[in-house]
Amino acid sequence: MADHVDQVLGPTDDTVSFFQARGMFYVTALWVLAAAWLPMLLITLGIRAAAGYRPRPADIVIFAEFTLIVPAVVAAGLMLLVWRRLGWLHTSVHGLDFAATGRRPIHLPWSGIAAVALHGRGPFTELVIVPIAEDYASELPGKGGPPRVRRRGGEFAYVIDVGLMSPGPEVLLAELHRRVPSKV
Repeated sequence: MADHVDQVLGPTDDTVSFFQARGMFYVTALWVLAAAWLPMLLITLGIRAAAGYRPRPADIVIFAEFTLIVPAVVAAGLMLLVWRRLGWLHTSVHGLDFAATGRRPIHLPWSGIAAVALHGRGPFTELVIVPIAEDYASELPGKGGPPRVRRRGGEFAYVIDVGLMSPGPEVLLAELHRRVPSKV
């Protein structure tokens, strides 16, 4: 990583923080898992019925319980895995500090940003940050995997999941537009 000079003249207390709320993460994981789990159960039941299995009333109750309980338990387990590693983003006069869910944090000075954009919709919205050069960002201390990056056609970009961030992707985009209006 190369060091880049990014002098700051002005107040240092203007930090704006965005974070993923644990409750929103859990509820979103719950409905996504439920949406995937129910068709799998229906396919399994259809295959078993085609093979000659006829469900009894007690089996229907067990099927209904599996439909409700399994997604809730798996979403809770997933929540426990990422409890302290949900995504976040801080803007200040020094630049952007951010981390995608389960990833190590990154610092990128404002002068090192080539472009930023939102991609996706709803809870699956992602912020794509294109630095001027790969070595412009510095990795901050912290636990997690390597930063989430995207390489397309020679372009290098950081990707952060912001769909569940509070106050929201639209507010985040407005804040970035305030800081770097020509690059948003």
